[in-house]
Amino acid sequence: MDERAVKAAVLVIGDEVLSGRTQDVNIRQIAEFLSPLGITLGEARVVSDVQADIVEALNALRARWDYVFTTGGIGPTHDDITADAVAAAFGRPIDVREDALAILREWYAKSGTELTPARLRMARIPEGASLITNPVTGAPGFQIGNVFVLAGVPKIARGMLEDIVHRLEGGAVTFAIAVRIEGAREGDLAEALGQIAQDFPACSIGSYPWFEELPDGGFKRGVELVARGADESLLGAVKVRLQSLAS
Repeated sequence: MDERAVKAAVLVIGDEVLSGRTQDVNIRQIAEFLSPLGITLGEARVVSDVQADIVEALNALRARWDYVFTTGGIGPTHDDITADAVAAAFGRPIDVREDALAILREWYAKSGTELTPARLRMARIPEGASLITNPVTGAPGFQIGNVFVLAGVPKIARGMLEDIVHRLEGGAVTFAIAVRIEGAREGDLAEALGQIAQDFPACSIGSYPWFEELPDGGFKRGVELVARGADESLLGAVKVRLQSLAS
């Protein structure tokens, strides 16, 4: 690993997320997976199952960030068009590939499940892409350039991430500290917090209000102050300053 900042983006694909029917958790779990590797998320987008929209978003993200992770749209149904969109974004042909087909044949043979034409769609891989192992349901994802194409089901996506660790070049690991101040309001701390951020430009500092309901029907409130950075000793100094805001 080196000390440069390595950043990634997540492109969540699916009408079901935009409609609110499905709640996305992949952004969080990808961020948590990448953080110890020294890779942070710089952007996340959600797009519908429209090929032109996927292509446009993917091309913008892969040009801007070191890595892009897509989730969703690689299943057997008519609206699973991510593989086609990725192929179009890279200008590559796409077809059923023998190595992906062999994986599906073996997987479905073990479970006694018919390999239908619909399921064969999951063996369609863009030319030049390398497969990503799927330990949960067999159907592989794939990598092409700096883009990693994962399933949308969180458990499957998480399993696929294990096959890409060796493909990633990380940077400086980001550490975080948090200071929770009960009874404070963001407006009360804004000026002092701004000064701390100015004094420690190498750290990212944010404030997050919180509320808790009490058994008697009342509530208590406060602010959680979070600082992130690559230098643990520097974060220690920031923590002291943040804690001083509680007095």
